[in-house]
Amino acid sequence: MDAGDVEEHHILDKKKLEEITNKISDLDKWRAIFSSHGLEVGKAVVEKNQDNNNADGDREERTETSSSKPQKIFQSNALYSVPRELIIASDHGGHPISLAVAMELRRMLFGNTFHTFNYEWKKSFFKFRDPFSDLAYSLEAEKGGTRAIQMAVQAHIIKCLLFTKNEDEHSTLQSLYDISPKQQEKALAAALTDILWMAGDGKKATICLITNDSYFTESTEYKTDSFTERLQLFEFAEKGKVEKFLGVHIHCFRDEGSHGIILFLYSLLLSRTFERLKQDLDFTTTHLLHFSLGNYTVRQAVLNMILTGRASPHVFNGDQSADEQNLQEKHGVLTRSDVGYLHWSREEMEQDRLPKVGSMLKTPKFPIWLCYINGTYSVLFATKMSLLCDWKMEHIFELYFYSGQASQTKTVHLTVDTHSHHWEGRYKSEEGDPEKRFPSLEMTVRTKWEGAAIAWNGTIPFF
Repeated sequence: MDAGDVEEHHILDKKKLEEITNKISDLDKWRAIFSSHGLEVGKAVVEKNQDNNNADGDREERTETSSSKPQKIFQSNALYSVPRELIIASDHGGHPISLAVAMELRRMLFGNTFHTFNYEWKKSFFKFRDPFSDLAYSLEAEKGGTRAIQMAVQAHIIKCLLFTKNEDEHSTLQSLYDISPKQQEKALAAALTDILWMAGDGKKATICLITNDSYFTESTEYKTDSFTERLQLFEFAEKGKVEKFLGVHIHCFRDEGSHGIILFLYSLLLSRTFERLKQDLDFTTTHLLHFSLGNYTVRQAVLNMILTGRASPHVFNGDQSADEQNLQEKHGVLTRSDVGYLHWSREEMEQDRLPKVGSMLKTPKFPIWLCYINGTYSVLFATKMSLLCDWKMEHIFELYFYSGQASQTKTVHLTVDTHSHHWEGRYKSEEGDPEKRFPSLEMTVRTKWEGAAIAWNGTIPFF
């Protein structure tokens, strides 16, 4: 072979190498596009791309994990990956999730074993507002399906900050503002502990954390999601140990990338147990998530489980027969809850579909209510326990409102007057339907205190 042939052969090899490099680059571009839309890239494509990168000497190796050095895991989708600092070692003391448990979690949540959480759910976690601020006590709840869970937990956080650590009458709104990052973490750990322990009937609680190992693979009956198959389950028979464990690992629920909302929901279901969940539900609710407008939202049974410990699908008191033959029952709330619930919707009111919330939820043990108002969730609360135990306190009293929205910069202060009845005068003297003329927040308060007059104390009333 002469020098010319050698040079020509070298040029051809160089062109082939450039062609291969361009193809690899194109694959990377498509992977980025898929990731930006929350789509998973096929395993075969990922592995082939990784092999090509290895040929160029740019191999990304998996590293061994120990309790002091988290494992570096190759994820098929960067947007779904869990940061290394949020992954615990596989020898941490729990027991690995089984395929049977993972499948039952899917059935209980989605009604099948093939649906998985979308990107919105995977990126959601318990995110506090700035410490030492007017909203230091509050979680920033995103729009969408996880908002209901975040605001239900928010109600328990307020309970822990105002009452369970200091049950006298000296709790003030200012005490909610003077909260440090450490106090935020403690309040979240205490709130999650209360919820999980209540779901476990005061006997047991289960906490799920993500580890570095996968304990089963995809099959014809189950689609993997890159984190459920990596869970370890930690069971506790003492409430104090639950709170201590959560305190140590609270970053696994409140840091970005933690899948914190899903981990809490898994822990809630496992603490309740599948057997009790099936007893709690009735023929109106077969699984706990509802797919609507391109997203999964929680059903009332999930909220009732957070509020009362029991996954009852309805908000009325007790159980009710669904037919004259008493062949089927609808399950409501059996006991007073720590945190209450109020419900108002203009659309449901106009269609005469507004649910009758029972006294068990309207009159909780603590003056805090999760509110459903026109399709969104928020929290209404008072700082004085006497509001629920002294009828004279209900003449004129203060309530505070937090919407969970990032646009809210301070707690809304309402003054409620149930004694003067001047709202009823406006109600009777003005033309039109009052449900269409008064702010929905006011109408929500009146589902508990009928006929109350409400002053907004400088805040512009909103609907």
